[in-house]
Amino acid sequence: PEPKRFTVADGQLMEIATASLPALLRLGSGGLSLGYQVGLTEDDGKYAVARVGGRKVAESSQVANLRRPAEPLELYEFEGCPFCKKVREAICILDLDVLVYPCPKDGATWRPKAISLGGKRQFPFLVDPNSGKQMYESDDIIAYLFQEYGNGAEVPLPLRLGALTTISCAVGAAPRAARGNVYRKSRLPAQPLVFWGYEMSPFVKLAREVLCELELPYLYRTAARGSPKRQELLDKRGVFQARGGRVPYLEDPNEGVYLFESSAIVQYLNDTYGVKA
Repeated sequence: PEPKRFTVADGQLMEIATASLPALLRLGSGGLSLGYQVGLTEDDGKYAVARVGGRKVAESSQVANLRRPAEPLELYEFEGCPFCKKVREAICILDLDVLVYPCPKDGATWRPKAISLGGKRQFPFLVDPNSGKQMYESDDIIAYLFQEYGNGAEVPLPLRLGALTTISCAVGAAPRAARGNVYRKSRLPAQPLVFWGYEMSPFVKLAREVLCELELPYLYRTAARGSPKRQELLDKRGVFQARGGRVPYLEDPNEGVYLFESSAIVQYLNDTYGVKA
């Protein structure tokens, strides 16, 4: 379907309302790239928030100048875990691409693998193939990410408030505790899917919940506000230029399918990889 900005699909209003609560309680953490700035510039036809009278509202950030990992990081996590959410926020702020291996309760594949690799039944679990580092503890992971891939930038305040950070993540997830946390029988893809999004978007959350429930591995191409990957997505699907290159956006290299719109992505994932009991 053609993507439509700020449009809620039929029957999705309550889903979007409950999925929006985490962003509200977390004050939008994970929605802006590190060093985010916005300003009015001459319209050059590239990605813009809005266009007015030959000028555009342009976004920028510091992430283009940050050190990037040669290989994607690997993250074992699950949707409803507040500690995992903290790490996802950090990943979006730093504009990192991460191979996500969802580990829902009773998951048959990635949860056992994570336990085998790290030796603990604990999440999130980060593997950095660039440094050989393997880590538990969300605060330690976040500090490591900012040190290695944030050029030593200070961890943003919303991520270093200790118990308050964790509690706000947990409370925000509570209305959707029944979604994205428990394994549903699925058929695993031969290759990981590619999923574009960012932590603050409720539309992205709805799609990510299903990815987790079905235990589908995916390359998470984070594209928070100010990310240069927004222009990359616009170049990839230029027909959506007027729409601003919206997310979520899913690419399935196994089936040759690409999709915008959370409701269409959710239906596709269920129909293609879900297995009825």
